[in-house]
Amino acid sequence: MNDLWVFAYGSLMWQPGFDYLDAQPALLRGYHRAFCVYSHIYRGTPERPGLVLGLDRGGSCRGTAYRVHRSQAGEVLDYLNEREMRTSVYHPRFLAMTVPGRRIRAHTFVVRRGHRQYAGPLPIARLVALVLQGEGTKGRCRDYLERTVCHLRERACLEPRLERLHGHVLAAERLRSAAG
Repeated sequence: MNDLWVFAYGSLMWQPGFDYLDAQPALLRGYHRAFCVYSHIYRGTPERPGLVLGLDRGGSCRGTAYRVHRSQAGEVLDYLNEREMRTSVYHPRFLAMTVPGRRIRAHTFVVRRGHRQYAGPLPIARLVALVLQGEGTKGRCRDYLERTVCHLRERACLEPRLERLHGHVLAAERLRSAAG
């Protein structure tokens, strides 16, 4: 058995929650990172959902590939399933991607488009409203967005859609604050 690779594109990038041997920048083709999942637990509630990221079809996604020692692979997969599959909104998958100097297959989670929590593409005003209202067991959706954007910036991996959403969220917060 080989070591396990895990592809992170959201909070797993900045808070993996498991031990790993190596972390490499990775490029996944055929999927893009999107705020396309209604969060009913971690970043919202069923009554006041937030949004979290999912890998959706089309485009490409830059993230982090973590290499986990083969002796810890089962434990890490169990942890990831507990963390990411609470409502079965994702398909766990092993997908081909590129890390510097080679191709690998990494475990990741792809959004289930037929799931009730799949939000799909939303207008920017709706995205902003959901991000600002969402708060769940892991905190505010707004903070999740900010930590993801900051993490990507630190790695010189700017993502225009997330940057735009973040800018709109900050502007809406300033307007709310000024309105008192």
